[in-house]
Amino acid sequence: MVVYTQEHVYRHPWDRVTAAAWRKFTDPDSRTVLSHVADVHTLHRRLDPDTGRLHAARSITVRTPRLPFILRRLLPSATASPNGSAFCHCVESSLVDAKHRAMDVVVRNVSLRGLIEVEERASYRPHPYCPDEWTQFRQETTIRCRPLAALAAVAEKVETRCAEKFLQNSAKGREVVERICWYLEAESTGAAPSAV
Repeated sequence: MVVYTQEHVYRHPWDRVTAAAWRKFTDPDSRTVLSHVADVHTLHRRLDPDTGRLHAARSITVRTPRLPFILRRLLPSATASPNGSAFCHCVESSLVDAKHRAMDVVVRNVSLRGLIEVEERASYRPHPYCPDEWTQFRQETTIRCRPLAALAAVAEKVETRCAEKFLQNSAKGREVVERICWYLEAESTGAAPSAV
C-alpha cells in the first residue's frame, strides 16, 4: 500500500478557490491539461436547510495510464483498451460548509476495485496565517493493489507507478484551479471576460 500527502497554499481566498475547484472539470481550457478525465456528471446535490451545508456527489470517469502487463491480464477484455489503458469510474463526494469555510472531498474508484483501490481525501480551509487571503489545500491519497498483495514486490511497483501518475495529475489539477482563480479574480474586478 502506498500513502502520500500533499499540501498546497493557494494565494486566493477560500471562496474563490472552492469555486474554482468546482469548475475544474467543466472549464473548456482544462480539457488538454486534464486529458485523463473522460467524463464528469453530477449525481446529486442537496443543501441541508438546517446546517446550510452542501452535500454533492459526482461520477468521474478517467483513463488510466498504460497498465502493467500483469494487471492487463487480470482485466476483463471489455475493460482494457488496445493501448493497455482502461477506463476507471470514480465517485466524488463533497461536503461544503460555507459558514465555517470548509470543503472536504473524498474520491474513490468504484470500478477496477478487484485490481486496485484508490481513495483520495482533500480539504480546503482558510490558511491559518492569512485566513482571509489564502487557502490551505491538503490531499491524502491511498493506493492498494489488491490481487498482488501476496506478491509484495510486484504490488509495490504497481502502487508506486500509480502514485507517480496520481502525483502528476494532482499537480495538473492544482494548476487548473490556480488558473481559474486568476480568471475569477479578474472577472470580479471587471478586468477580464469570464473564461468558465
